[in-house]
Amino acid sequence: MPRARAGFAIPRALGDRLDLMDEPPDTSTTVWHSDEFVHRWIEKVEGREGGHGPQFRLMGELLPFDSQAAFTFLDLGAGTGAAARWILSAYPQSTALLADYSRPMMLAGESKMQPFAGRFRYVEFDMSLDRWPQQIPAGLDAVVTSMCIHHMPDRRKQGLFREIYEHLAPGGWYLNYDEVTTADPVVVAAWDRADARSNPNDAHPCTPPTPLEEAGHEDHIRNITALEPQIGFLRSAGFEGIDVYWKRLDAVIYGGRRPM
Repeated sequence: MPRARAGFAIPRALGDRLDLMDEPPDTSTTVWHSDEFVHRWIEKVEGREGGHGPQFRLMGELLPFDSQAAFTFLDLGAGTGAAARWILSAYPQSTALLADYSRPMMLAGESKMQPFAGRFRYVEFDMSLDRWPQQIPAGLDAVVTSMCIHHMPDRRKQGLFREIYEHLAPGGWYLNYDEVTTADPVVVAAWDRADARSNPNDAHPCTPPTPLEEAGHEDHIRNITALEPQIGFLRSAGFEGIDVYWKRLDAVIYGGRRPM
């Protein structure tokens, strides 16, 4: 996984950008609304989705529902619905809302989600803004996110956690699977060393990235931040039962619940 300098956070929400004229350009809209980029991204992550299976399964196991419980959860920043598919499989009476702002990604997701037809619905939502669509109701039983919160600057992460809290029913859970960074060079070196030994082929890419892929990489790493402030954002939002429920190097699952 790519490493990013702690604190290197470029705000993306429109309200954050007004007084920051010397920022690097925000490439996110260009990247994620590009049919070409999304198609190539999906091709590359097909195998990774299976690799993330244990983490998606754990998120499902952390939810406080019986296997036959009927509940509704939101997969926020869902992409093609990888996390939602694992949870829908584990809970055959559950239903899912999948929110994303990339039309090409949602179109691909509609196809991949067909085994769960009638149990899911996509909603268009740009998480960088604080205006939630009416199609996402309050009183959700759970919210999950995977590999998308790191795209948000810290100020937006903090606001988003408050909004997730407000959309949960009492006792509802929020879980996030994502990447973090650190300011400690000793830790970064250890992460890189372990990655290189676990994935030796990743150090030798077969083909150079296209300009669009380079923009996608920049969008990926721009706002990755440290774990501790994000735990603090959850606490400030009002969550309880907050923990890092899984961690491997810079990949984590953290979350908590809205009090009963």
